[in-house]
Amino acid sequence: MNYEEEIKFDEQGLVPAIVQDAITKEVLTLAYMNKESLQKSLETRETWFYSRSRQELWHKGETSGNTQTIVEMKYDCDQDAILVLVNPKGPACHHGTTSCFTDKLITSEVGSNQLSLQDYQILGSLERVIVNRQKERPEGAYTTYLFEKGVDKILKKVGEESAEVIIAAKNRDHEELKWEAADLLYHLLVLLVEQELPFKEVLNVLTQRHEKHDQ
Repeated sequence: MNYEEEIKFDEQGLVPAIVQDAITKEVLTLAYMNKESLQKSLETRETWFYSRSRQELWHKGETSGNTQTIVEMKYDCDQDAILVLVNPKGPACHHGTTSCFTDKLITSEVGSNQLSLQDYQILGSLERVIVNRQKERPEGAYTTYLFEKGVDKILKKVGEESAEVIIAAKNRDHEELKWEAADLLYHLLVLLVEQELPFKEVLNVLTQRHEKHDQ
């Protein structure tokens, strides 16, 4: 199938492309593609767009390194919009945020204590910091200390923090529990980096279990 012939481009030869995180499902950005950028995206499996302001092709992440690996591409029932599911290697927005959609027009009070996709950004940011600490080993950094001591030390800390979480929960101490849970998550991420297991693979397992449960 020739996808270029299936897609309905507008009078400027463009089609809107909605970019979405393949794992979290967060909408990252809205950009535009012409036939050439669509073809390059299909060939390279990374996102290419057409800049309406500069009137030229641009490869997402070419200068910043924040490329987007394409997992799947779809077009809508009217064939005039594309949905691009990606694994991002960094922020989608030039302001450094995960998504370009950060300013709110309306917010509901209902479910205000529930997590939003933006709340999860810190986990990806923290994992990137830990990966950099492992590579660069800056002197004096606690993460450097853990990597230099090795897996046994990291495992010991994971065990200790797990015990602290249990104690805090038994004490019904929410203030203590949130701090100990944060410590446990941090040390777990350090362990995953040491084991060369991307956190996204853990999220993939949760996604697969969730989808299986919904069937």
